[in-house]
Amino acid sequence: MTTAGTMLRGWRTRRRRSQMDLALEANVSTRHLSFVETGKAQASRALLLDLATRLEVPLRERNALLLAAGYAPSYAESALDDLSGVRTALEHLVTGHEPYPALVLDRRGDVVLANRSVAVLLAGVDEAWLAPPLNVYRLALHPDVLDVRNRAQWSAHLLHRLDRLVDLTGDPRLVALRAEVRPWVAPDAGSVRVLDRAAQLMLPLHLGHPQFGDLSFYSTITHFGAAFDVTLDELSIESFVPADEHTRDVLAREFG
Repeated sequence: MTTAGTMLRGWRTRRRRSQMDLALEANVSTRHLSFVETGKAQASRALLLDLATRLEVPLRERNALLLAAGYAPSYAESALDDLSGVRTALEHLVTGHEPYPALVLDRRGDVVLANRSVAVLLAGVDEAWLAPPLNVYRLALHPDVLDVRNRAQWSAHLLHRLDRLVDLTGDPRLVALRAEVRPWVAPDAGSVRVLDRAAQLMLPLHLGHPQFGDLSFYSTITHFGAAFDVTLDELSIESFVPADEHTRDVLAREFG
């Protein structure tokens, strides 16, 4: 059985923090922190939450840490439909981004909400791939799904993003997803080098479209700050904007 102390030590190691450094920041003795990690001392609920905050432990994992220590979870996990104001705000954001594509993703990259313009990104995709849960990593990394023209660059970017999420959360579901999609990553992704300054600032996604030819997008990801619900903490909004005039004209004509 994994103890709270073992979990805490794991998060401290994952964040590359020494016991002394963390203890000084949390205003406790290194000896006490060591005893908490080895199970020789029981940390208070307040201390565990303080340490988890300083280690940037995600809310889901903070609840797991509290449960392992014998405390009740601090953070609710609500269905998005129960967060009516939040859902309305998210729908307003993705709809307001039209005629450009925007979607709401959960932590694993499953699509929660999407606007009409996302259909452009998915044009020509086999219906079998569109059955829920629709996962952006599976869609974008499998070589037979999307016609990604800069596949080496884009798959290297997505794998790096997934690696960071695994490192940030330690979520075994993300570890399993990474293992599933890694064989699909472009063979030359590991040798990708950024050649120009524009690409260093923002990586474009180049898509081959069966009707409109080559389309080019930049994407941005927005997270919620100061979330106090597990579901909300794990949501993000990915928005796409045209990277050239042709793509802008196509989207304006189809969805403007």
